[in-house]
Amino acid sequence: MRRALGTLGCCLALLLPLLPAARGVPHRLRRQPLGSGPGRHGAADTACKNRPLDLVFIIDSSRSVRPEEFEKVKIFLSKMIDTLDVGERTTRVAVMNYASTVKVEFPLRTYFDKASMKEAVSRIQPLSAGTMTGLAIQAAMDEVFTEEMGTRPANLNIPKVVIVVTDGRPQDQVENVAANARTAGIEIYAVGVGRADMQSLRIMASEPLDEHVFYVETYGVIEKLTAKFRETFCAVNMCALGTHDCEQVCVSNDGSYLCDCYEGYTLNPDKRTCSAVDVCAPGRHECDQICVSNNGSYVCECFEGYTLNPDKKTCSAMDMCASGRHDCAQVCRRNGGSYSCDCFEGFTLNPDKKTCSAVDMCAPGRHDCEQVCVRDDLFYTCDCYQGYVLNPDKKTCSKATTSSLVTNEEACKCEAIAALQDSVTSRLEALSTKLDEVSHKLQAYQDRQQVV
Repeated sequence: MRRALGTLGCCLALLLPLLPAARGVPHRLRRQPLGSGPGRHGAADTACKNRPLDLVFIIDSSRSVRPEEFEKVKIFLSKMIDTLDVGERTTRVAVMNYASTVKVEFPLRTYFDKASMKEAVSRIQPLSAGTMTGLAIQAAMDEVFTEEMGTRPANLNIPKVVIVVTDGRPQDQVENVAANARTAGIEIYAVGVGRADMQSLRIMASEPLDEHVFYVETYGVIEKLTAKFRETFCAVNMCALGTHDCEQVCVSNDGSYLCDCYEGYTLNPDKRTCSAVDVCAPGRHECDQICVSNNGSYVCECFEGYTLNPDKKTCSAMDMCASGRHDCAQVCRRNGGSYSCDCFEGFTLNPDKKTCSAVDMCAPGRHDCEQVCVRDDLFYTCDCYQGYVLNPDKKTCSKATTSSLVTNEEACKCEAIAALQDSVTSRLEALSTKLDEVSHKLQAYQDRQQVV
């Protein structure tokens, strides 16, 4: 006897905790000792005033479940019924039996008192054959969770709950069927016994898995799970029952609940919905230049012309004047993370701020010539007007002057030139006289010829 009790304690230590909290949120309530559960009190003492449920048990009675083990399952069902506030206006219960086929032992509309339910459970017989868990869950959606079969109307917001008990691996596709059931608002608890496939249990159960998946080594200790389920269904835990309207996190609070938000979000004034925290607000981030919000977190970026350093926070200016990064025609000048264009000497920047044109160096104000500026490609030289000569500074001009003194040599040259001019003139005059005489003689000869 002591050895059996020790085995029970060891097995119970392996149970995954079922803690009433919001789905997907690791909030926890203080648990009661197992000794305070239904195993220590009569049915009348353990009945709880839980919030109304539409609860369906789906039990595996395939060939792998021996007759004496199936009887243990029925004891578990009876003890679960004892813990519930059963009634037409409170919790309604249905039981389904499955193997290769599915049988609805009684739907939600049939019994509204515990005695009748427990009597019906005692008459259930195993079906044997295979393990079609997906088929059973589908049948629950199609044949049990209907208003005709006793499910309350959706506008009453009565939680729909399924507890699957199995000791094997499903022989059909349970994943999609279970997902459809969860989408339809059905909360699924999966209880595995002995050789049950844990992966299959996790596939079919609702989130969080540590609150919806259970395992026991034998059917001999399965009834001890009633304490766990009682704590869930009887703690007046609005979060566990799924009847809250919190957008993200539900926190149980002495029979009521409070809403909370995930990290990176803040609770709105309506105390139900959440908004992402502006993690890029001043003082909330470590970005050197630009903060970009990203699903409750943030990433850093840099201004144009800067690149993000390996620390993913600070920025360094890029060399915008490196080859291929700018469009300056002549000179690129770096300016922080940007740049500006400039031109070589003798050129000026065009209005497009990129290209350059040659400067007219002789334009007014651009040279220092006193009189004449002569452009020479990109440079210039100075010159002077007629009658002026360029000074040694190559910029200014002085008026040219002639000397009044004539040397003897220059005078002799002048006299020789004058004598030559007189001689040429006399010869030309003599030649002209002879030409006149010849002209007169020729005219006289022509006149005589005409007379003859």
